[in-house]
Amino acid sequence: MTMRRQRSITLLTDFGYQDAYAGIMKGIIAEINPLANIIDICHNVPPQDIFNGAYLLHTAYKYFPKDTIHVAIVDPGVGSKRDIVCIKTKDYFFLVPNNGILSFIVQEEKPKGIFRVTNNKYFLPTTSNTFHGRDIFAPIAAHLSLGVKPQLLGIKISQLTLLDIPKPTSKKTGILEGQIIYIDRFGNLITNIKREHLAQYSLNQTQNKDQWSEDRSQTSDTLKKTSKKKIPLPCNTIETTIGKKKIRGLSKTYTDAKPGEPLVLFGSAGFLEVSVNQGNAQKYFRVNNGNKIIIKNVR
Repeated sequence: MTMRRQRSITLLTDFGYQDAYAGIMKGIIAEINPLANIIDICHNVPPQDIFNGAYLLHTAYKYFPKDTIHVAIVDPGVGSKRDIVCIKTKDYFFLVPNNGILSFIVQEEKPKGIFRVTNNKYFLPTTSNTFHGRDIFAPIAAHLSLGVKPQLLGIKISQLTLLDIPKPTSKKTGILEGQIIYIDRFGNLITNIKREHLAQYSLNQTQNKDQWSEDRSQTSDTLKKTSKKKIPLPCNTIETTIGKKKIRGLSKTYTDAKPGEPLVLFGSAGFLEVSVNQGNAQKYFRVNNGNKIIIKNVR
């Protein structure tokens, strides 16, 4: 028999707060394990936007206690033949539809086990085709919090469905090209350029070498080696272009620019972002997700 215990369960969904969906999930979990510590990460993922949910989950998951159960539901395929999977990593559990929502995380967290959820013993007695969050995800998360092992949930599989996450590329023309992958509520433009990408680009420019081909991005192994070298970033010699507008230099804080002026800095999630001090960069630049950003060393 499993024992009631206090374990954290996080919820990230596109359910919003207008309807009762998120609250119902919490009720199911509390009924099965009243001691579960239920924490909302976000319920305002744009409807059916798996990429957005994947990014948000990636920015948050590592800031929770060991053995936290992360439940992420952005599930346009609910009721179809798509799988529900439970993944165990070194420190966490993830309970998600197998649709790519873990694409950012598996770049950092190697799964120790991937299990396709099939054992209806841990479902609600009656399941619908439209609300698996209530009927499958919530009760399974609660049972996991009680100590049920992932291997009891179903069949072990070897692969996950992954999204095509765009990677920055260094061109023969001497520029680093990235793109906007997320825009937060402040209008900050988060790009797919990490500190390692910019450091490697700077090193290549300094050595006058094109280590990246025109259509090839750096491998993760190369970036790890680069990051360990602690290559200084080109804070004063880079020029960032969005559309027809250019920003010179790399800032450390939002206040490095005057109110209303744009700046470029690395945000809390480790990605390069374009911002406007006390303003909205999305409105300032009139851009959306997918728009290109160009970095050039003008030294």
